[in-house]
Amino acid sequence: MTATIIPTTTPAAVSTTATAIARGRRIRRRRWTVTTAILAVIVLAVVAISTMVGHTFYTPVEVLRVISGETVPGASFTVGELRLPRALLALFSGFAFGMAGVTFQTMLRNPLASPDVIGISAGASLAAVTGIIVFSLSDVAVSVVALVGAVVTAGAIYLLASRSGFAGARLILIGIGVAAMIQSLIAYLLSGAAEWDLQAAMQWLSGSLNNASWDRLVPLAIVMLLVVPVMLARSGDLDILRLGDDSAAALGLRVSSTRLLFILGAVILLAFATAATGPIAFVAFMAGPIAARLLGPGPSLLLPAGLVGALLVLIADLVGQWAFESRYPVGVITGILGAPYLVYLLVRTHRSGGSL
Repeated sequence: MTATIIPTTTPAAVSTTATAIARGRRIRRRRWTVTTAILAVIVLAVVAISTMVGHTFYTPVEVLRVISGETVPGASFTVGELRLPRALLALFSGFAFGMAGVTFQTMLRNPLASPDVIGISAGASLAAVTGIIVFSLSDVAVSVVALVGAVVTAGAIYLLASRSGFAGARLILIGIGVAAMIQSLIAYLLSGAAEWDLQAAMQWLSGSLNNASWDRLVPLAIVMLLVVPVMLARSGDLDILRLGDDSAAALGLRVSSTRLLFILGAVILLAFATAATGPIAFVAFMAGPIAARLLGPGPSLLLPAGLVGALLVLIADLVGQWAFESRYPVGVITGILGAPYLVYLLVRTHRSGGSL
């Protein structure tokens, strides 16, 4: 009889492996912390630049005096009523788009699963264009119906994808189909619009910060104050969802309620941001993959993706205002950047199987 030799693992080998794993986690956590801090500093720097640069340059001291409530001739109106609301709206909307986009991409384990691609932004656009062309609504009313349009579209896509059990691939395919249908309806409405309504609708569809004001900023800021901390606090659950439903359930996660929580949070952020600025193209789509390239594998991408989204909108707005002879809406600049990035991701996803 031949004896069977069973390999054994020595305590020293176990200790070495555990030490290597712990060291790897520390390195990844340190990289996440440093990269996120650098992104935050850059975002704040670009916000500061946005408040100082224009036809008239104001020094950091003058800007701080305006923010503190002092009256500074010229700067009080230009900075306090024009530049500061615009910069903060770019910051908050970009952060909301970035966080919403990476939530869908992480949960569905596909970089193409962005609100831009799966029809949620299109639903808001259809509602807004209908309000402008058919009902001649005011700016505030258009923002409200855009918000409702995004929520209703997201709900319809989720319900259709949840029949016979939830499937991420099914949600993406249904969303792409819904987006195509909605774009056709938008084109039909635009084809019969009066000249003045067409101009207003196209301005909204391009995604713009030109109508930035404190009134537009406050609802978005309040929603972010309520939603963002909850999503960040549950970011670990989002990472577990990436493992798949069976593995997540085996780890003790309530899959359905957790998924619904993140979908609801992402849709609310996206809807309020879109209502405030219009559908700024590709920010939700690009922020997550860019953040993933910067951080590599490790902790949650929610906060870094939000910062990347804010940075994209802030820089695109500066470029659109001052880099060319004519001024362009921020959505035009992000669209120019996002279209080739979409092609790149399509090629990369086809080759690698498609995850962030």
